[in-house]
Formats: sequence, C-alpha cells, structure tokens
Amino acid sequence: MRALKARLPNESFVYLGDTARLPYGTKSADTVTRYAVQAAAALMTHDIKLLVVACNTASAAAVPTLQHSLTVPVIGVIEPGAEAAVAAVPEGPIAVIATEGTVRGGAYVRAIQAVSPQMPVVQQACPLFVALAEEGLTSGPIAQAVAHRYLDPLLSTMPAPRGLVLGCTHFPVLKAVIAACAPDVVLIDSAETTAAAVEKILIEQGLLNLDGPGVSHFLATDAPGRFAHLGEIFLGEPIDPGAVTLVDL
Repeated sequence: MRALKARLPNESFVYLGDTARLPYGTKSADTVTRYAVQAAAALMTHDIKLLVVACNTASAAAVPTLQHSLTVPVIGVIEPGAEAAVAAVPEGPIAVIATEGTVRGGAYVRAIQAVSPQMPVVQQACPLFVALAEEGLTSGPIAQAVAHRYLDPLLSTMPAPRGLVLGCTHFPVLKAVIAACAPDVVLIDSAETTAAAVEKILIEQGLLNLDGPGVSHFLATDAPGRFAHLGEIFLGEPIDPGAVTLVDL
C-alpha cells in the first residue's frame, strides 16, 4: 500500500488486515484460499475497482480462484516480484526468502522460471521474520541473530545468489538487517513492481483516477489499536486507531 499510495496519489484505498487469523504463512493453501475469498468478499462491498492481494502466501494460494470468481481485476505480488528479480539479476542465481507456505508451494520458483526458464533459484522459509516485524523488532541483536541464522546458509550455496527476493510483505521493514547480512546481493521487493502493474491495468481499462487526492480506509478483523500501531511501521505514516473499522469475516 505504501508503494501504491506513492505511485497513485489520486486513488482511494480500502485496506483489510486479517489480524484475527494471521499469520497466513503457516496455514494450508486451502485454508488461505478460503480466508482470501472471505476477505475479498468484504472488500467488494466497498465498490472497489481492482483488488491487490498484498500477501505473498495468499497470492500463491488464492489468486487464480479470485480471478475466476471476481468481476474486478485481481493482482498478486508474486509475478511482479519474479519479473523484478529477473530484471535486477538476469544472469542469476536468485534466492527467495518467504513464509513456509510460499516456499512449500514453490510459487516463486515457478514464476521466476516462467520469465527465465534456466534461472537457478534457491529458497528459505523465514517464519521468525514475520514475528519480528509484527513486534516491531526490526533492528538490534535479536533481529541480526535471526537474519544470520536464516541467511548465512542460504547465501553460502554455490553458485552464490546475486539477487534476494523479499518474498513476504513483512520483510521490507527488516531490509536494513537483511542487507547487512547480504552486502553484495541485490534485494528485490515486489512492492514497486506491483504498483507499476496496478497503474498499467488502471490506464488500460480507463479506470485511473485523475482527480485527487485519494483517501484511505482501514479494516481489521481484530485489535484495531494494535493494527494501527503496527500499520504505522509498514505504511510510514500514522494511522488513527479510531479510523480503523472492525469487521467480522
């Protein structure tokens, strides 16, 4: 959303955080798909014109189902991230860090090799990164120790990865710690590429809003106050807890 707001300042956004049921990364693909369908149905009641599945795990599991069932364009974050990775390090190899569910499903491997069929790809599940981000522990010795635990073995594989995909939307807030563990590796975040893909579709379908500025509305399935506090870390601007609507899926 941060990248979308920066690129599309005239657009209005409805953001739903499924705080009652996160994290998605440890759940089965069937469960994640069911949750995503319920979340999408809630968002459709707000008369949205496009849906961004801003979660790698849900993108891997649920985007085909949502694209088939909804009447608006649906964009996930995995294909844009894969395209960005190949563009950044066309010779590879590419490493992917993500949730257990995203790694287990192999969505990034398929998406990257759909763009570059011979591209070597290695993966590592980093579930504790999600917990660190949720707790706001984005720097310091704990975050550094966890980063080394996950990244040192991954980046010592041969041939050594030249690009590292941050394959979870929680991970960019840990970018400084990750970069310190991987000083010679290009970090790839799908946010900017996803925002560009959204802009392209809005233009092609005549849906781009030229009158602004847009407004943002937030929905959460639990603990609106905690959602607002943590959301500020990711969004980079304050969220009024009173402006977060509690919804039941």
